[in-house]
Amino acid sequence: MSIKFTILGCGSSMGVPRPDGYFGNCNSKNLKNYRTRCSAILQTEKDNILIDSSPDLRTQLIKNKINNIDKVLYSHMHADQTHGINDLRVFFIKSKKPISVYADKVTKKYLFNTFSYCFKSSSKEYPAILKMNLIKDKFQIGNGQKKITIKTVKVEHGKVNSICYIFNKKLAYISDVSKIHKKDFRFFKNLKYLIIDCLWYKYHPSHLNLDKSLELIKFFSPKKAILTNLHSELDYEVLKKKLPKNVQPAYDGQKLYF
Repeated sequence: MSIKFTILGCGSSMGVPRPDGYFGNCNSKNLKNYRTRCSAILQTEKDNILIDSSPDLRTQLIKNKINNIDKVLYSHMHADQTHGINDLRVFFIKSKKPISVYADKVTKKYLFNTFSYCFKSSSKEYPAILKMNLIKDKFQIGNGQKKITIKTVKVEHGKVNSICYIFNKKLAYISDVSKIHKKDFRFFKNLKYLIIDCLWYKYHPSHLNLDKSLELIKFFSPKKAILTNLHSELDYEVLKKKLPKNVQPAYDGQKLYF
């Protein structure tokens, strides 16, 4: 079964450029420096599985010609991962049934409190559009031989936890992380793709910087690593020249197959 994974957005919390037009160190003439907030989608013949609903979700879906969302996996409760949730309403209207979303307990509570109208019907005109499922350590999506096995790994993201998703033991998506626990290192070995947080060059308490990202990549030794959650400090071409051959910066719309 062929699986397509698209990085819908690879920018940090304010994107590149920022809302005020500031590009930082990024060359505005390079389209790969135009970065929306982090979301991704995994697509099979039958399922479109979204990871996080960034505030830029509508634009991301239109640009990538994605006309259906079947399920949503949430990594954590921060605004740049969740505040595009209302854009999921159209897919409920099309399917006439609530969309299953998966989250940990903390993210579930945040979503219920902040976007209660998405999960609880207020009237016949405004029914619930989403159905919440608590995330499990390991679960499957799909039927028969076309099942996707999803492993979840809890990592630190500053003062909160974030969920890393590993698909079929081949691709790991970990957009927001400051620390991976050593007991979980075994899950990141022998991957085809490792998509990992790399905010900027200097230290940050809630994200990996370039040195730390490269240190983990060297240890895990994936066939290919892709740096995401990129701040305006990181110009695409400048960063690319600093990286080993098996590592590259992400860009919006980047597609991977496994």
